[in-house]
Amino acid sequence: MSSLSRELVFLILQFLDEEKFKETVHKLEQESGFFFNMKYFEDEVHNGNWDEVEKYLSGFTKVDDNRYSMKIFFEIRKQKYLEALDKHDRPKAVDILVKDLKVFSTFNEELFKEITQLLTLENFRENEQLSKYGDTKSARAIMLVELKKLIEANPLFRDKLQFPTLRNSRLRTLINQSLNWQHQLCKNPRPNPDIKTLFVDHSCGPPNGARAPSPVNNPLLGGIPKAGGFPPLGAHGPFQPTASPVPTPLAGWMSSPSSVPHPAVSAGAIALGGPSIPAALKHPRTPPTNAALDYPSADSEHVSKRTRPMGITDEVNLGVNMLPMSFPGQGHGHTSAAFKAPDDLPKTVARTLSQGSSPMSMDFHPIKQTLLLVGTNVGDIGLWEVGSRERLVQKTFKVWDLSKCSMPLQAALVKEPVVSVNRVIWSPDGSLFGVAYSRHIVQLYSYHGGEDMRQHLEIDAHVGGVNDISFSTPNKQLCVITCGDDKTIKVWDAATGVKRHTFEGHEAPVYSVCPHYKENIQFIFSTALDGKIKAWLYDNMGSRVDYDAPGRWCTTMAYSADGTRLFSCGTSKDGESFIVEWNESEGAVKRTYQGFHKRSLGVVQFDTTKNRYLAAGDDYSIKFWDMDTVQLLTAIDGDGGLQASPRIRFNKEGSLLAVSANENVIKVMANSDGLRLLHTFENISSESSKPAINSIAAAAAAAATSAGHADRSANVVSIQGMNGDSRNMVDVKPVITEESNDKSKIWKLTEVSEPSQCRSLRLPENLRVAKISRLIFTNSGNAILALASNAIHLLWKWQRNERNATGKATASLPPQQWQPASGILMTNDVAETNPEEAVPCFALSKNDSYVMSASGGKISLFNMMTFKTMATFMPPPPAATFLAFHPQDNNIIAIGMDDSTIQIYNVRVDEVKSKLKGHSKRITGLAFSNVLNVLVSSGADAQLCVWNTDGWEKQRSKVLPLPQGRPSTALSDTRVQFHQDQAHFLVVHETQLAIYETTKLECMKQWAVRESLAPITHATFSCDSQLVYASFMDATVCVFSSANLRLRCRINPSAYLPASLSNSNVHPLVIAAHPQEPNMFAVGLSDGGVHIFDPLESEGKWGVAPPAENGSASGAVTASSAGAPASDQPQR
Repeated sequence: MSSLSRELVFLILQFLDEEKFKETVHKLEQESGFFFNMKYFEDEVHNGNWDEVEKYLSGFTKVDDNRYSMKIFFEIRKQKYLEALDKHDRPKAVDILVKDLKVFSTFNEELFKEITQLLTLENFRENEQLSKYGDTKSARAIMLVELKKLIEANPLFRDKLQFPTLRNSRLRTLINQSLNWQHQLCKNPRPNPDIKTLFVDHSCGPPNGARAPSPVNNPLLGGIPKAGGFPPLGAHGPFQPTASPVPTPLAGWMSSPSSVPHPAVSAGAIALGGPSIPAALKHPRTPPTNAALDYPSADSEHVSKRTRPMGITDEVNLGVNMLPMSFPGQGHGHTSAAFKAPDDLPKTVARTLSQGSSPMSMDFHPIKQTLLLVGTNVGDIGLWEVGSRERLVQKTFKVWDLSKCSMPLQAALVKEPVVSVNRVIWSPDGSLFGVAYSRHIVQLYSYHGGEDMRQHLEIDAHVGGVNDISFSTPNKQLCVITCGDDKTIKVWDAATGVKRHTFEGHEAPVYSVCPHYKENIQFIFSTALDGKIKAWLYDNMGSRVDYDAPGRWCTTMAYSADGTRLFSCGTSKDGESFIVEWNESEGAVKRTYQGFHKRSLGVVQFDTTKNRYLAAGDDYSIKFWDMDTVQLLTAIDGDGGLQASPRIRFNKEGSLLAVSANENVIKVMANSDGLRLLHTFENISSESSKPAINSIAAAAAAAATSAGHADRSANVVSIQGMNGDSRNMVDVKPVITEESNDKSKIWKLTEVSEPSQCRSLRLPENLRVAKISRLIFTNSGNAILALASNAIHLLWKWQRNERNATGKATASLPPQQWQPASGILMTNDVAETNPEEAVPCFALSKNDSYVMSASGGKISLFNMMTFKTMATFMPPPPAATFLAFHPQDNNIIAIGMDDSTIQIYNVRVDEVKSKLKGHSKRITGLAFSNVLNVLVSSGADAQLCVWNTDGWEKQRSKVLPLPQGRPSTALSDTRVQFHQDQAHFLVVHETQLAIYETTKLECMKQWAVRESLAPITHATFSCDSQLVYASFMDATVCVFSSANLRLRCRINPSAYLPASLSNSNVHPLVIAAHPQEPNMFAVGLSDGGVHIFDPLESEGKWGVAPPAENGSASGAVTASSAGAPASDQPQR
């Protein structure tokens, strides 16, 4: 069950309790198993309703779940038995003995015999252990004290004893908000609507001329009743996005004092006598603490807290709960991601790769999502580009320098030359990867893109096999962590190979390591073949943890992508497998997942993805679980042929899953996003897709900016638009493979000078505006939205018909300028400013339902279906100058301001979470990378800044170097947009285009405008990032290959502007790329027009990529001119 469904159950429980449906409340508590009502349990025990007591317990635990549960049931049944004896009801006592207590005889036969002998006594108090048994009431009270402590200590109950903090009548409030929303959408809203049913959507009847009142002050369902039994302890309900409490790392795992002692309780053997209360548990529970947020300083208090605007509910959810936009005649929108369930799991076999030997370990590149690293049972290493099915590198095992190897290693290699790979893994930034072998050594390679893999370090790490390897960044220094058969864990400097730490304390070979960090504390979990779990800090103080893993043999541990949930997967020597979630703060198993084959054939491997799913290879299949549900979600066999316990590995986005199969084959499974990703990349040449990776010494420093461990995020790769869009990579058509560069042919720039040489269309204009300031295609690709300089928004939509079956944007058919039936316009607040002089900005939500926009006044939130203003906030000064939605949370917006600050604003709680200071002039560009977890900003000061999105600290900054002889005009805009790889970004300035690598903030490529030519007005990546479209002040539009920023096509003004305008000052101010068609783009003009462009169908693309210059490196800085003749394209 999803977390939202779980929260809905709590809302229903609160409603039932308020309405006094007492029996139904407790039935739902028991059936859902979400909340254990201790007060109700106590009452039933005091009243001796034993059948109801056990029935209620059955919703949360069974007798044989764990030792705590067993003792709970034993104490209850023992009390029931003694009460029957005390009443001299021997037939009932015998019935209880046979039906209820006999189950415990298998665990303690002597105890069962002693209980049976009580039947022979006239008074069971003659038994010495029961001599102090009083009356029934006092005996129940004493037992209840013990039961409560057992329940509190039982890991199956620990997250179920506290009812969430809710406002009174929370469900009724949400229904009111929904009805108010429906009432707002009425064509003719009445002032006092008569709501008679909830079974259908509300709709007002014929108009009576009155306007609807503010929904905030007019609850449609009437007054809210008083609170029931569940106390309203807090201000926010479960849908409110509050800061997640972060448990103190390892606190509950370590034997250290706790600020809150745990109730004393015995979880030991069940016994005949009264409940015993021994010393406190060895590992007390530790209360969680809230992570501190960096709140803005006092000078921003005027935007930090304010009342909601009239007509807006007190919670604006821009995330899961927003409905997709749907226009008449267009069919339904996309379903919310929260209801896709297993559809977003990679279940389709998209690729079958023949490795040549049996895969033992696999890992996807953390940035280039289709690059798969493989290690095999004979020591081979393979590197695959899954998209193109190309094996880029194949290396066989070889000791690089045998003379430096220890004598035990040399002897082992002579005795047994066959070496297996135990683990391969990429470093967090993908510039390194490590290989752990079954004989002593670890090898580190540096990766420079394509086939460029270089030897970096060879370490004689352990005596015997090296069982696992991982990367971590203690003290912001990239390190390699290894473990081996010699029972040790070792930490090595990744740049030099110097050993930093050796951890000793395991009594068996160490099987796996799991480094992590929390609250700035770096630590390592390790597991050994005797089933022991230990935890280490980077010091010499020994292990902080000594616990037994389920199965007590081969166990691996992993965190969810967001680092908040810890899981382990293990297989016992008998083949019994387990996946469990751990309660970190208490060092106890929180839940155990069900569905494994009774006897697994081999050691089961597992992986996590999307902060939601677990997967494991078992019984010739891949099994999936939802993290919040112990029952098996689904299982797939990958079209058959999988190994008994296949090796598995997700890519970072969770869209691809590599699975080992029989006959040395690797199957790559994909979901719909993965299929599109592979389809996009399969025809891209490996040369054009090579990432620019820096030297290893620099990479070690760069990794310090990463999050230490290569956690895999759950979010789909998105393209951050320069107009504030953040879109998922959906339905992107594959790029057309470019013809090979035959050196016998002379390359020529493609010039488009006549209307007949391309398809262009000026969109119809029902409403004239002075100029187009911002422009964006909707994410669905069937509409285009413009913001004019007079603060009015314009929307054009293509209809689905016989000539346009898809309803997508096209230059072949004109769209309609769309408005709702009410005829209202989306117009920004302009306050007292002149909108023509303001800096306009907008951002479109991922599902096209809402647009956030500003034109010098307040920021407005518009409904794209009704054009109604949903909210306004942040009145100037300062005014907003750029907007960008957070890629992982639509409720978080980065707002660039004209006072040079960046506000990180939570729409739902109407609060500024952070205020970033680093620029000296207004903010002109913002772009998120959800792979690197950074925000890149640019300003009118021509400065670039990189901010970490975890704590919003500034990581790096650099002033954009201006070309010599080409001074920039005052306050010239600088825009930024991420490449599809999410590691590089495009910088647009009136003097240049440039591609930067993010972690080092280094310029990889540059194209500079010559002094005598027109400046750049705007530029953007194509949807597949293979092209860059740029517009110029002289009305020229140029198309560049993004791989080297070389000009491939130039569209002259005469190709799209009429003769009457060709000599005027009309030119493009903004340019936008279609979200799915790589060769389609649109421009917004200074005369208020919008043109959309497509190449001729016979051409299918914009020109031909120029040949690479002889001797030029892939990362060389290049410069050329937009307006210069084709033959005059110098490169430097």
